[in-house]
Amino acid sequence: MKKPIKTRRSNGTVIAVRRAPGGPNRAILAFGPLRFPAAIGRGGISTRKREGDGATPLAIMPLAGGLVRDRLPIPPQSPLGLRRIRPDDGWCDAPSDPNYNRAVRLPFSASHERLRRDDGIYDIVIILDWNMRRRIKGRGSAVFFHLARPGFEPTAGCVAIAPSAMRVLLPHLKRGMRLAVLG
Repeated sequence: MKKPIKTRRSNGTVIAVRRAPGGPNRAILAFGPLRFPAAIGRGGISTRKREGDGATPLAIMPLAGGLVRDRLPIPPQSPLGLRRIRPDDGWCDAPSDPNYNRAVRLPFSASHERLRRDDGIYDIVIILDWNMRRRIKGRGSAVFFHLARPGFEPTAGCVAIAPSAMRVLLPHLKRGMRLAVLG
């Protein structure tokens, strides 16, 4: 049994994501002794993440917060803190906009992603600090850890797991933890 990966900077446990056999968009997410199948970006894993490339960045990303949809019968709890997704919540993905890779309120004139989705993949969303603190225009936005589509279809660059796996992880997620996409 492998021990959780520790990082010197965070002093916290890392959730590790590694490519899995069976396709460029499949991964295994490891947390301590637990292993879960995961979906990654349609562009695979990249060291050169760019806006719209569909790739999941090869990076160690701090957990920056969490969002949950109000249609869940029992709202999940997490030490990370989960905020309810409002109907007007969005995320700017327009590199030329000053709000690039930031939460925005809808309606919003620049290109954006709606966080209140009908397909259920954002019923639970963990915001990853990819290109947020030191934003570089065009380096990628809205890189989240969220729920997988049926069949673990590729994401647009995020990491996604089954709802049952997310419910197992949520009670352990807290500030200072990181999600490491290792390739």
